[in-house]
Amino acid sequence: MKFLVVDDSPTMRRIVINALRKVGYSDIVQAEDGKDAWDKLSDEKIDFIITDWNMPNMNGLQFTQAVRSNTQFQTLPILMVTTRSGRGDVLQALQAKVNNYVTKPFTPQVLKDKIGQILQSV
Repeated sequence: MKFLVVDDSPTMRRIVINALRKVGYSDIVQAEDGKDAWDKLSDEKIDFIITDWNMPNMNGLQFTQAVRSNTQFQTLPILMVTTRSGRGDVLQALQAKVNNYVTKPFTPQVLKDKIGQILQSV
């Protein structure tokens, strides 16, 4: 399974990637914002997206909306990992059709559990 990890912070991308590796996933592509992620999505066969919300150029919410509006990617699993923890933020992300939502900071086990929940539901 190939993951696309989208975050404008290289440190945060490294944290997510290390957590993925710790729980057994090693096929990972990185993107620094939604625009970069969209380009990579067009070039690579991606099975699962993990995206931040707050990014320049195209934020995670805009990226999710773009993914969901494209029939080719409508069912692609998306996990949003962000510092935005307000109820309104979570609802907005769910309305954009992310499959699940994790607030930073998180543990590798939480990431694994959320991925597992998403994979069981799709």
